[in-house]
Amino acid sequence: MRGYKIIVALSALLPLPIATALPSTDPSFDLSNLQWELKPTNSTQQFRGLSPVSERTAWVSGTNGTVLRTTDGGSSWSNVSPSLSPESSTAFQFRDIEAFSEKSAVILSIGEGNASRIYQTLDGGRSWKATFVNAEATAFYDSMAFENTKHGLAMSDPVAGKFRLIETWDGGATWKIVDSAGMPAALTGESGFAASGTCIEAAAGRWYIASGGVDPGRVFRSEDGHHWEVANSSLAGGAAAGVFSVRFRDKNNGIAVGGDYEKPTGKFNNAAWSKNGGRSWQSAENSPAGYRSGVSWVPQRGYTAVAVGTSGSDVTYDGGKNWQAIGNGTFDSVECIGKYTCWASGSGGRVARLKLR
Repeated sequence: MRGYKIIVALSALLPLPIATALPSTDPSFDLSNLQWELKPTNSTQQFRGLSPVSERTAWVSGTNGTVLRTTDGGSSWSNVSPSLSPESSTAFQFRDIEAFSEKSAVILSIGEGNASRIYQTLDGGRSWKATFVNAEATAFYDSMAFENTKHGLAMSDPVAGKFRLIETWDGGATWKIVDSAGMPAALTGESGFAASGTCIEAAAGRWYIASGGVDPGRVFRSEDGHHWEVANSSLAGGAAAGVFSVRFRDKNNGIAVGGDYEKPTGKFNNAAWSKNGGRSWQSAENSPAGYRSGVSWVPQRGYTAVAVGTSGSDVTYDGGKNWQAIGNGTFDSVECIGKYTCWASGSGGRVARLKLR
């Protein structure tokens, strides 16, 4: 959705760390010590792109062509932003990043026409190469997902009435437009939200796309990235509302979060769960406390997931049926890595870690 994508949401710069005691259905760690720990980046940019590789290595990307990387758990950050002379690299908004190691990553810039681009680095950000420059005037790329280090898809808002996809089989070095014959028609006004890099998802051998701009928001699913089905979610949609992030734990269990970004504290139909691979969706019984732009499963933690947004963050232990607030830290994106660590990023250069011990 173009209007949303150009707006930079202003998040309250609340002090961190924040600790909130919660009742828990997961007895393996003490929630009374659950807290977001801010990792100063010395940046004021908004980071919607987030890709941790481990507890110590993570990449973030965002406004003004900025890309940062840490290899020491966030204690220090290196500015590895691409230098795109003679172009103005600061004109780009890198809303998504997919990192494969300390050295290898790809970043996606949003925008109409040739503002939508993908760059690749193989040397830790010392150099970047443009591997895709959009040539379609009506395309607007939102985000990308990889099922492994080689195979990935990037999605654009509809072109000629259908969501546009490009595909790579070599880790982002080359891209090819996917034939849209297997993609269901988009509805009038339907698009993706470039809010956290998670409106397209690869998990357990399947692909998913989250959409908004229509009521209700919808979720597309595919076995191969070429042939798609679509189902209504239970999330309320509209011009500024719908499904912002969809994530799957396995072939069956998925979570969708969203809401209305113009009503950040609205707590109505902003989260749903699926137990049949996205064929149908059920509304959360106890919803997150506001609009949520990103969600991530915690690996090896059963049905635990964390959601974030501009009005707070929440945790679920039952696969998205019930959510509980974990503090007022406000972020755009969240990614959990391993059993104990979640990373989050947002406005004002904010990056934080949540330790689940």
